[in-house]
Amino acid sequence: MSNYHEDHIEDMEDDYDMDDAADDMGEEHHERGMRDSDSEDDEYGQSNDKIPDTSSADARKGKDIQGIPWERLAITRDKYRQTRLEQYKNYENMPNSGEAAAKECKLTEKSGMYYEFRQNTRSVKSTILHFQLRNLVWATSKHDVYLMSHFSVLHWSALSSVNTELMNVQGHVAPREKHPGSLLEGFSQTQVSTLAVKDNLLVAGGFQGELICKHLDREGVSFCCRTTYDDNAITNAVEIFNTTSGAVHFMASNNDSGVRDYDMERFQLCKHFPFEWPVNHTSLSPDRKLVVIVGDDPNGLLIDANSGKTLHSMKGHYDYSFASAWSPDGRTFATGNQDKTCRVWDVRNLSKSLHVLRGNLGAIRSIRFTSDGQFMSMAEPADFVHIFDVQSDYNKRQELDFFGEISGMSFSPDTDALFVGVWDRTYGSLLQFGRLYDHSYLDSLC
Repeated sequence: MSNYHEDHIEDMEDDYDMDDAADDMGEEHHERGMRDSDSEDDEYGQSNDKIPDTSSADARKGKDIQGIPWERLAITRDKYRQTRLEQYKNYENMPNSGEAAAKECKLTEKSGMYYEFRQNTRSVKSTILHFQLRNLVWATSKHDVYLMSHFSVLHWSALSSVNTELMNVQGHVAPREKHPGSLLEGFSQTQVSTLAVKDNLLVAGGFQGELICKHLDREGVSFCCRTTYDDNAITNAVEIFNTTSGAVHFMASNNDSGVRDYDMERFQLCKHFPFEWPVNHTSLSPDRKLVVIVGDDPNGLLIDANSGKTLHSMKGHYDYSFASAWSPDGRTFATGNQDKTCRVWDVRNLSKSLHVLRGNLGAIRSIRFTSDGQFMSMAEPADFVHIFDVQSDYNKRQELDFFGEISGMSFSPDTDALFVGVWDRTYGSLLQFGRLYDHSYLDSLC
């Protein structure tokens, strides 16, 4: 992934803000890096905290799901959307990769309705630190969501609408438990680049290779370590999993071209696989035998999870990849790329991808499957999340359309909820969607 440098960030234009929509329509919009601090007031003198949340009832009455007062802006929503589509500049490491990939994309039917809007929570400000890393929102149930807000690791309860700070990494963070290999001195002013939460374990990865592990059912931090002291040490992604024996592990993908497997039962590094390019994301197969590796190379890799040996190279993407996910069926997986596409692969024949799915604005930076394998969602850097009906062979999809940078998305384990973090100075929030079920069989019994 792109190295973090202040001059690189400053070269990238500021994001749009809805309160400035009438003024900046003539400016081009870019996927960008570090954001400025949230502004306190919009042009109407409203404090962000005073703009009310939007409920499903409000949306049914015609209110914008983000609370954007289009009737008071000098531009309509449709016109602003069109301008965004025309002017958004996708970040590419390989020039013109999006144009090349577009020729291979399948046509899909945008007619699905699988998840409906439930709530937009303005008090939850989900933020991003690096513009290419968007795995900062995780749901462990349909009521429990974990996310980053600046230096705070937060828990949001959708049931009680209570926001709780679990950890603040701006100051000093040190483990309360003593384990071999743990840095007892801890870290200060950690810049969290990625986050993962599963069951009772939370792992935050940092810009200097930091890993901070916290058990949600224990006080304080359990374990701290640094993956590497390499200058290019950014932790790009973390995946928590259970081994076949039930032990809790997590896998860290780093910019130093390494993938590391940590055993959280013994709090030890147990495997380290080096590669030829920075690894941006990894995904472990449901049977724990295979790992998908994607990073700063157009080709992805399928490796043996035990030995690290490369089994296959997946060729097809035109740029660097930042997302991957396995379907629960254990046969198919997906990769997301800066060429604006998501490719779906079948492990039984990796000579060519099964499907090439295209976004609207930019890179596919996050991919998730529901636990039942019925749906796959892919998130662009901003504005759009696409939910594909897997059973339709990815021919049908639902498009979630809003405005703002996407910090992450997560299905709840029971598939009932989908949460999307939106980062915008004025309209940043947490969007919640609920799954729609077909109960027509009940009507036939009446």
